[in-house]
Amino acid sequence: MTVHSEQKVLPGSCGEHTLQEQHGTTDRARSFYDRQVIDHLNPAMRQFVARQEMMFVSTSDADGECDCTFRAGLPGFVHVIDEQCLAYPEYRGNGVMASLGNLSENGHIGLLFVDFFTDIIGLHVNGRAAVVENDEVLRMPDLPASMRAEQEHVAGGRRPERWVWVTVEEAYIHCSKHIPWLAKRDKAIYWGTDDARAKGGDYFGVGRDRSA
Repeated sequence: MTVHSEQKVLPGSCGEHTLQEQHGTTDRARSFYDRQVIDHLNPAMRQFVARQEMMFVSTSDADGECDCTFRAGLPGFVHVIDEQCLAYPEYRGNGVMASLGNLSENGHIGLLFVDFFTDIIGLHVNGRAAVVENDEVLRMPDLPASMRAEQEHVAGGRRPERWVWVTVEEAYIHCSKHIPWLAKRDKAIYWGTDDARAKGGDYFGVGRDRSA
């Protein structure tokens, strides 16, 4: 079997497999693939996702230009449909729609959940995503009750505009050794606000510099 044909049946990319061979990490990588990488969400992963309040989302456009963003909500804002599928809501934002724009060109998506507060562990979920309008989701006959309840979100009464529907292709651990242990503090969260001060204002001075 050639290296190229063998790579097709392994998790990950041809690039990472080539570098593993060049740098002598193939055995370590194969051990990780065998012990930690699966093509679905097992029960422990589904329970982990269901209690998370935030995640990082990576996408890229048709040319491979990348974007990484942050999503947050109440615990369970990412809804686990089954072992192969999860969905999260998209609300009214700044109107740029960078992630959704990328997904309209390139359906690959990478999600990273990190628990900084209790379990001190992370979970990678990679797969394919489709953007579904909220009204279309509401017409689904077997829609989970938790997603229907999202229409009357307790944090501000906001409704999702659309959903990102993710089909899981890879799921694996992000080890805890370099994840800092953080302490949660009370913070007033103004869900969906357009108030510039609540959103951080011109913290990095971009608007000020352009005006100058």
